[in-house]
Amino acid sequence: MRGLFARKPCRVSRAAALIAVLVLSACGPQPVYQVAEAPPTPRVGTVESIREQVEQAQPSGAGLVLGALAGGGLGSLVGAGTGRTVATVVGAVGGGYVGNQLEKSKTQVIYQIGIRYDDGTWATVRQSAPAGLKVGDRVRVTDNGLELVH
Repeated sequence: MRGLFARKPCRVSRAAALIAVLVLSACGPQPVYQVAEAPPTPRVGTVESIREQVEQAQPSGAGLVLGALAGGGLGSLVGAGTGRTVATVVGAVGGGYVGNQLEKSKTQVIYQIGIRYDDGTWATVRQSAPAGLKVGDRVRVTDNGLELVH
């Protein structure tokens, strides 16, 4: 006789859970800056322009995976036998599609900061935040981004 709190067998395989964890662990945050043609050594210059640009965010795949897991989980609650299997597969495919579409619709604001180096050359630094900079500020450009020079 089974008790009220008897454990039911898990329907999600360990392999599927492991794959989901591995895929999601690769979805780390993107760098907050990008230096076009980064100088080999830090260079000092003056901020000439700051331009805000809205771009489509790069999908990481997390929406696809999470949508598929949610859809498959919901599909497994429907029907019995072969019908349940079909509902689980259809739910996983549909959830993955919807999750991917939602993730692709996200946008992000990028700041393109124009720098005129002291030797007269020009560089553009892309950052997710202006970091309190304004036109005319003196900055040091490194491979890690911009540093305000005092």
